[in-house]
Amino acid sequence: MKTRIALALAALATAVAAHAEYPDHPVKLIVPFGPGGFTDVAARILQKELQPVLGQPLVIENRAGAGSTIGTADVAKAAPDGYTLVMVSTTHVISPHLYKTMQYDALRDFTPVMKLAEGPYVLVVNENKLPVKSVKELIAAAKARPNSIDYASSGNGSSQHLVGALFCSMAGAPLNHVPYRGSSQAMNDVLAGTVPVSFVGVPNALSAVNSGRLRALAVSTAKRYPGMPDVPTLDEAGVKGYDATIWLGLLAPPNTPRDIVDKLNAAITKVLNEPNAKKLMSSAGVDVATSTPEQFAALLKSEYDRWGKVVKETGATVN
Repeated sequence: MKTRIALALAALATAVAAHAEYPDHPVKLIVPFGPGGFTDVAARILQKELQPVLGQPLVIENRAGAGSTIGTADVAKAAPDGYTLVMVSTTHVISPHLYKTMQYDALRDFTPVMKLAEGPYVLVVNENKLPVKSVKELIAAAKARPNSIDYASSGNGSSQHLVGALFCSMAGAPLNHVPYRGSSQAMNDVLAGTVPVSFVGVPNALSAVNSGRLRALAVSTAKRYPGMPDVPTLDEAGVKGYDATIWLGLLAPPNTPRDIVDKLNAAITKVLNEPNAKKLMSSAGVDVATSTPEQFAALLKSEYDRWGKVVKETGATVN
């Protein structure tokens, strides 16, 4: 009996020491989207800012596909040691309502670390292919030609997909959803005019609008975006009650020890609230908005319920 107790205490002491030394080798961050999208850009900003604080490299792996579920599933099955993390977006709580089978439970099979940032999408049109100058004109065009005007998204089950579906439902504008394998691919075709409409991240919108290649019709959030003060909200533009804020957050595998979660939370909160990091994240189209693990867990639950209702009410499907 004494021997077993001694061995158990020794194992506990070793585990505590290992946690105290965390991290002692590189940490892997899965981004379940393709390179170039705003989630990927934000992850690479975090990578650069966090490494000096953690004292170990943050290695990013892009594993895109199936509404972010492919890469995220790998993290649900990873060892709970803090060395495999995933950066999720609003898509994380949308996909479970769209896909008939999932390899994980979006709420139960992860340890929330923190919310990182939030921001709007911008509704844009390629005027060379669709000469409309306002949300009202877009709605009228869609009603005149039901399901013949395409809108691009970064993929089935993505936040771009559902933000667009919510717009179609609330505005009574029957647009046709065209999914891509990543937001950068979708944006390229919107710029080329292959698909004339999309909800895109602020940086893509700013560069394309300022160069005259696209027109910004509205932002998805309830308040105007400071970087685009002349662009109305969808609510102001006539789609009353519309509000869709896109957020980013960090999850760890289930049963990740609390001391590791707290260390990550403290380190990331510190670096993201530095002026340089805030500036960089703003340039990526999102504003820093950190949280405790408990606050992020509550957000995940409320957003899961909210987008579940949106999927049901809009009839959105993966196609």
